[in-house]
Amino acid sequence: MSTSEPFEFSKYYKRPQFEGPMRNRARDAEIDNDKTPESLSDLLSRVSRSSTGGIDSLIGEFEQLRGRLRTDGERIQRAIEEYNALSQQVMEMTKSISESVEKVRASVDRERADF
Repeated sequence: MSTSEPFEFSKYYKRPQFEGPMRNRARDAEIDNDKTPESLSDLLSRVSRSSTGGIDSLIGEFEQLRGRLRTDGERIQRAIEEYNALSQQVMEMTKSISESVEKVRASVDRERADF
């Protein structure tokens, strides 16, 4: 049985070097700190305008969907009402036909009984 030794990450993993980009980021951060309140206000205004435009667009899409759902719901309700009326008519016709068949059957039975 062999004993296991501690895993040495340094043999297999080399840490990435960020020196160049990090220095540029630090310099950019210093430049960002020098921004005036007006430019920050402009930036905030653009961001809020963009967000508001996106929200308005979503609201418009939801209103269209609501309209479609309403018209589809009304169409389905009319179809159900038509189906219900047709079903009722079929039931009445079936009852009428059944009664007529019973009358014919009864008259045929009477004629047979008379012979």
